[in-house]
Amino acid sequence: MSAEGEILQRIPHRAPFLFVDAIESETADGLVARRTWRADEDFYKGHYPGAPITPGVLLCEAVFQTGALFLSRSLGGGKGPASGVPLLAKISDVRFRNPVYPGDTVTIEVRQKEVLGGFYMMSGSVKRGDARILSVDFSVAWKTPEPAR
Repeated sequence: MSAEGEILQRIPHRAPFLFVDAIESETADGLVARRTWRADEDFYKGHYPGAPITPGVLLCEAVFQTGALFLSRSLGGGKGPASGVPLLAKISDVRFRNPVYPGDTVTIEVRQKEVLGGFYMMSGSVKRGDARILSVDFSVAWKTPEPAR
């Protein structure tokens, strides 16, 4: 299975709102992924035209999607994706250190810290080479979605 195929099988996110290109490695308590930010992505047209920078909220979303990839495997008992969808419950202590530009490839890492009452507390980071781009703590609940109203 291709890297993109595995990602599409494990989480519900789809283009143009999928911000993980490949899974690099997995452990019992975390996952490392990769993303290249392409210059032709629409948001660059309006996020500082003439001097585009990747929006921080999308960098955070890449971390949250990487967390969902980790949880899909661990909640599926190591056999594949869990049923349901990841729901972000809390974001805290976000720190941005360096910008990301079109064409940059970043490494996204998440670690599970603890589980409490169905909420998975995690920490995440984005790096470009050795340069830290951001760090964030967040919590996710994995829920079966309710029918559309």
